[in-house]
Amino acid sequence: MELDALDKLAASVFDGYIVRKDLVRKYSRLYPVPTYVVEFLLGRYCATVDEKEIEEGLEIVERQLRDRTVRTGEEELFKARAREIGSVKIIDLIKARLDTKNDCFVAELPSLGLKDVRIADNLVHENERMLTDGFYAEVTLVYDAAIAQEKNGRPFAIESLRAIQLSKVDALAVLQRGRSQFTTDEWKRLLIRSVGLEPDALSERAQNIALLRMVPFVERNYNLVEIGPRGTGKSHLFQQISPYSHLISGGKATVAKMFVNNATGQRGLVCHYDVVCFDEVSGISFDQKDGVNIMKGYMASGEFSRGKESIRASGGIVMLGNFDVDVQQQQRIGHLFSPLPPEMRDDTAFMDRIHAYVPGWEFPKLNPNIHLTDHFGLVSDFLSECWHKLRDGSQVSVLQGRVNWGGALSGRDIEAVNKTVSGLIKLLFPDSEMPIPDEELEKIVRIALESRRRVKEQQKRCLKTEFRNTHFSFSMGVDGVEQFVSTPELHSDETIDSDPLPPGQVWAISPGGQDASPALYRIEVTVGPGSGVKILNAPVPPAFRESVRYGEQNLYVRAKELVGDRDPRAHEFSIQLRAMDVERSGQGLGLPVLIALCGALIERSVKGGLIIVGALNLGGSIEMLPNPVAVAELALEKGATTLLMPISSRRQLFDLPDEMATKINIEFYADATDAFVKAIVD
Repeated sequence: MELDALDKLAASVFDGYIVRKDLVRKYSRLYPVPTYVVEFLLGRYCATVDEKEIEEGLEIVERQLRDRTVRTGEEELFKARAREIGSVKIIDLIKARLDTKNDCFVAELPSLGLKDVRIADNLVHENERMLTDGFYAEVTLVYDAAIAQEKNGRPFAIESLRAIQLSKVDALAVLQRGRSQFTTDEWKRLLIRSVGLEPDALSERAQNIALLRMVPFVERNYNLVEIGPRGTGKSHLFQQISPYSHLISGGKATVAKMFVNNATGQRGLVCHYDVVCFDEVSGISFDQKDGVNIMKGYMASGEFSRGKESIRASGGIVMLGNFDVDVQQQQRIGHLFSPLPPEMRDDTAFMDRIHAYVPGWEFPKLNPNIHLTDHFGLVSDFLSECWHKLRDGSQVSVLQGRVNWGGALSGRDIEAVNKTVSGLIKLLFPDSEMPIPDEELEKIVRIALESRRRVKEQQKRCLKTEFRNTHFSFSMGVDGVEQFVSTPELHSDETIDSDPLPPGQVWAISPGGQDASPALYRIEVTVGPGSGVKILNAPVPPAFRESVRYGEQNLYVRAKELVGDRDPRAHEFSIQLRAMDVERSGQGLGLPVLIALCGALIERSVKGGLIIVGALNLGGSIEMLPNPVAVAELALEKGATTLLMPISSRRQLFDLPDEMATKINIEFYADATDAFVKAIVD
């Protein structure tokens, strides 16, 4: 393998904490243990870029995996060795339970089929996770022949164990120091390689999905849903990478196992793991009717009450599921929570507890030759330990004075977005002293808003009256421009939707005439220092050049009433026309051009779902529309909710059929200033 620049940088900064991910895949397939167990050994013996040292380390790793992991059919062989030699070392999942008849703990080693292994109380108390669903460890198993001869004797005992974890006290400090040597993009790519994926084979959207999957590991009580096609590696991160996560694959989930066992007082999975992940979530059901309600309460507050006491826990809930159809079809036949179990899928209160909905359909089906990395990444055991330590505290304070949320976000929305932002900041900027540039913070905010808005859109589908306003927005700084964030599956640059467009952009219909039909256009204006108006279309349609000239002159003449104290002559405007129909002349678009110029200059958006119509002349008068009914019909066909038209068209619109008149809101304006006031977002 040839080292690339990122490999060399990672090797120099994280010497002893990196491992080649292709080696991990090779050995994890050969032996019956999770990836992080293999990485633990590779990290101990092969954390170097020196080929000779790697080869020597691999021999040790291979020998330990061969000698200490129990394959199917070898159970009796290992038991016999323990009897002959007196003890044997194995790598296995260790579980424990309280034997109330004999008032002692007994351990279970699944790979050997042993369920009654003696274990000292202190070993259990030091490693309480073995009382839930257990953890992987290097175990020294001893055999006592004398006890074997007793009635109901338990000859096997655990003499010592070592959890599969690097668990160094200064792990996070090492990560924080190392992060300062990387750019944000390099660090993002290293994180993705560290979980076994190749960032160069993933789109930016797919890379963001990979990052969102990591957030529950660094943020307490973080609830996430990802639904998408099979084969996209949804469960890999939660099953293979971290000993702090637990995967429940389908079937029944018991309240006792998840939360607390009332009979014994034993705390459940959410108390012992950072992340509890439900795979194939459509098959999940609880053994008690109140199971979903207990989980719903826990997801909201991080507390659950069973019996007298209220118990706090910090484990996040992750739900993974599959679509049987594509996302567009799913939205036509239901909503994006449809794959959840019946008691959850239409419950808007349950949905409200979900902090982020990850668009799994935007992640590619994994091809081992393309999407899995052969490069170096951080040893997952070291990385998961750092993630565990990052759970303490929050990075929400970074937003203060820098980001303001729009009015559509409720209290729960803000809490959800804040948690996602905090988690992404911890992943990308693990050192809280590290400055976060505005452009990076804006990217993080957009990801967080989009993943929460996806939840809100599904709530709206279930209960339209309560969740009407889903137009999530934010602004950077005190005087920042309000920016709206949409979900791509509901939004397209080619279609008119209910989200306001960015400042300087408008939808417009040219009025048409004797030789031309009405046609839809999108006008986009940007503004910068300089003077004049530059049209970016090449060649420029003559009719559109005239529309721009009329809009520009009216802006200069009416600047005071339109844009206040802003001086349009001190700015240069760049304008582009995008034709959405066969007609491309851009005729009669003077008023939409004027509104786009004004919106760009004062940094205000026009209302969502709005189309503007109006042919302006040099004197500022609005010309009569030749066929307002045809314009209204086109606007309705294109999906507009509101049509802004000159008052002179009112009488002719009496001919608009009743069924069409009820489907679109037509607003009239008297002049250009009136049109601008009615067009912009309040």
